[in-house]
Amino acid sequence: MSLSDKACVTGVGETLYERGSTQTAFELQIAASFKAIADAGLKPTDIDGVIPIGIVSGTAEDFIENFGIPDLRFSAVIPHGGASPAIALQTATAIVAGGICKHILITFGRSVTASVNKAGARIHQMPQFHYVTEFEHPLGNSAPAQIYAPMARRHMELYGTTVEQFGAVAVAHREHAILNDNAIMKKPITLEDHRNSRMIADPFRLFDCSLESDGGAAVVISAADCAADLPHHRVFISGVSAGHPDSPASITQRDDMTSLGLSKAAPRAFEMAGVKPEDIDVAEIYDCFTYAVIRQFEDMGFCEKGEGGAFVEGGRIGPGGALPTNTHGGLLSQAHVWGLNHIVELARQLRHDAGRAQVPDATLGVVTGYGDMGDGGLAVMRRE
Repeated sequence: MSLSDKACVTGVGETLYERGSTQTAFELQIAASFKAIADAGLKPTDIDGVIPIGIVSGTAEDFIENFGIPDLRFSAVIPHGGASPAIALQTATAIVAGGICKHILITFGRSVTASVNKAGARIHQMPQFHYVTEFEHPLGNSAPAQIYAPMARRHMELYGTTVEQFGAVAVAHREHAILNDNAIMKKPITLEDHRNSRMIADPFRLFDCSLESDGGAAVVISAADCAADLPHHRVFISGVSAGHPDSPASITQRDDMTSLGLSKAAPRAFEMAGVKPEDIDVAEIYDCFTYAVIRQFEDMGFCEKGEGGAFVEGGRIGPGGALPTNTHGGLLSQAHVWGLNHIVELARQLRHDAGRAQVPDATLGVVTGYGDMGDGGLAVMRRE
């Protein structure tokens, strides 16, 4: 059966995004979860499924104890890095469509401040990253910027993608963040600022890289019939899919380093929703690095492969552009909570609750996830 319109996003919640939080990742996760449940017009005891995201997340038992859940019917861990929130939407939709649960909580918390480990050390706690030990680690590549940099450089060599096109993504996202009271980075930047920012891992400069930040985010996914009586305008998940890149898992050893799992997921999600990329009003695209946004536009069919750089130029993805993208500021300028904030933002856009960042008359949107060695997830969502 099709999963189209079987589930809705009924509640969203976020903590303050900042650097220097005194709270643990789990405390931030719980705080965001309570906000999302209240936003949905539910009580914590109404939750009958939980999908905690990330290696630092609470367990199912933690949520049972903290919420007093009398009958938890489903729990799962989605082990795909930044693609996990979008893939969790697929999981939650399937579970409520199958009648197993009525209300599933997807939740994440992150406290870089409280962690003694840097980014490279943290990701290597994730089992799937053992695939980089044979080829990448001997060359000193351990942090995400180092692991993904060859993909971006290869795209530049094959298709002529430029530093200025990477900069167009960074500038557009900062322009959106300025409109968001809960964004960390609010100082305007220019293409020149981007070009002059320090090199991190060629070709990634500082402003090509997502933030190290603290915060929590959560969403509630409800069966569509249950959502009809809840407070907010229904936001349906009309198409959803996941995809994984071609083998091998080691990026540098692939025949095509520019190929992502999203290229497999996107056609399925758009077909399920019965729409095309050109129908989309607003996009929330996982932006661990500027290059990832360019590449995902290609994989989703918004433009041909190799044309993603030109696609993001000219203000197209900025405020007032033809396709406003990452209207909250994204991981580059709002905060890095593994992309769950992208789902929160799309729900708000489609509820018409996005404040100064609201895209006028937005009725159809897309949200993506990108993680690990190129895993991809995508959901097409629509306002009822």
